[in-house]
Amino acid sequence: MRWALVKVALAVTTMVVVAFAVPLGLVVKELARDRAYGSAERQAATIGPVLAITTDRTQLERAVASAETGPGGRIGVHVPANGRNGGPAEIGVRRAAPADVAAAAKLGRASISPVPGGSSLLQPTAVASGIAVVEVFVPDAALTNGVTTSWAVLAAVGLALVIGSVAVADRLGTRMVRPAERLADAAHDLGRGKLGVRVPEDGPKELRLAAAAFNAMADQVVQLLANERELAADLSHRLRTPLTVLRLNAASLGDTPDADQTRAAVAQLEREVDQIIRTAREQQAHTRQAAAAAGCDAAEVIRERMAFWSALAEDEGRTVRVAGADRPVRLPVARPDLAAALDAMLGNVFRHTPEGTAFAVDVHNAEEAVIVLVSDAGPGIADPDAALRRGWSGGGWGQGPAVTEGGSTGLGLDIVRRLAESTGGDVRLGRSVLGGTEVRVWLALDGRREGHGERRGHRLRRTLGRRGRRVTRPGS
Repeated sequence: MRWALVKVALAVTTMVVVAFAVPLGLVVKELARDRAYGSAERQAATIGPVLAITTDRTQLERAVASAETGPGGRIGVHVPANGRNGGPAEIGVRRAAPADVAAAAKLGRASISPVPGGSSLLQPTAVASGIAVVEVFVPDAALTNGVTTSWAVLAAVGLALVIGSVAVADRLGTRMVRPAERLADAAHDLGRGKLGVRVPEDGPKELRLAAAAFNAMADQVVQLLANERELAADLSHRLRTPLTVLRLNAASLGDTPDADQTRAAVAQLEREVDQIIRTAREQQAHTRQAAAAAGCDAAEVIRERMAFWSALAEDEGRTVRVAGADRPVRLPVARPDLAAALDAMLGNVFRHTPEGTAFAVDVHNAEEAVIVLVSDAGPGIADPDAALRRGWSGGGWGQGPAVTEGGSTGLGLDIVRRLAESTGGDVRLGRSVLGGTEVRVWLALDGRREGHGERRGHRLRRTLGRRGRRVTRPGS
């Protein structure tokens, strides 16, 4: 596809350049020719008034010398014979053939006669003795003056257009081909049993839709395999009850050879069932690891959990705002873990702020990390450092009566902190723009928060970190 786009761009641009450059080149050549003959006509026109007044050789030689605008010897005057001097007068250099001069005088209009090294413009002028002809020599260099330079400029512009179109086509092809290649590689990996493979949802709209469909299909495959293996383990467990009955019945058969064979068959069947259970459990663990490695769409999880909490927010008269969750945001964490962390943060808002307090959830998708902000308009946290420690009581979240009663186990923010640290990120508490608490969760992508990734994502981190460092107590 990439090479095909390059070839199409090359062919189309070449045709456009040829269609415009060739006519322009011919026009430039014609303009140079017209410019040269126009200059010759102006030189010939300066001799006409002198011929109308006099045909004296001396006067005409002075007029020819003054009319020369370039190298000398290019203007000649052919004066017909009159009764006083008895013969024609030739002034200047004569290059045109006598027949051509006579033809120009006979026709009475300007004409061009080819001569060695160029051409001559023959301009007839009426004098007292008849028709005089002014001859102006135009060399070949004057006819092509500036044409080569203009053609070189046109060729350079055309070549630049072709190269530019090829470069643009190559970039567009790369933009389309790379997502397609990633999608094909992911399909091959999934076919080889790598259940954790997923495709970034970027590129053109069609490829983004294809990537989203592939990720949904892979999630469904993982879920179907988990259900199948769970069913296999469940069926294996169900076999234990009839096996126990068989073993008891076999034990009551006595010591006959048939009884011994029956007991051995029951023991072999129990070992096979145990092996099936162990295999199913191992496959279940592998499936859970693959699902965790595949990650989840943070935007989808946030929309789902906000739909759940919005009903309670409506009952309590809370204003809810969600931003940044309208586009897919892939995270390298399991979907249940992210949902549990969101529920913990939103649950803290409902438990530790009065009814009617507004809150918001914002998602910022940076190049190296995803930042989730949960902010409220409540009284704030008195001890942010203690709030992140396991076992913290909710009494320090604020100072209102709805806050100081009951307390909490302090496991909510600990869950959030462990989720962030599992990706190489962290959690910070600070004052939100709404006036209350802001919980900022930095979730690094692929664990690349340190080193190079830290430098590349420092702008967003610095901007969002200002509020994380401004941890204040209520009333300060």
